[in-house]
Amino acid sequence: MAREQVTEILAEMVANVLSLPVAAGDTVVPGDIVVLLESMKMEIPVLVEVAGTVKAVRVAPGDVVQEGDLLIELTPDA
Repeated sequence: MAREQVTEILAEMVANVLSLPVAAGDTVVPGDIVVLLESMKMEIPVLVEVAGTVKAVRVAPGDVVQEGDLLIELTPDA
């Protein structure tokens, strides 16, 4: 049985999660915003780099994330 490939989208800095414009099951394409973060009064959109389906959202609005924290799990298109 083949193992499902999963792409992890990680936080690149300490930030607050402002919003999540995607949910599990949503289809995304490169350039889509999957998380909107806020750090030092600046909004930082987190963009997806590959097309696929959101497998899981691991954060919620209001969460504080650290650098390297898992934000989104994505199953890339084949």
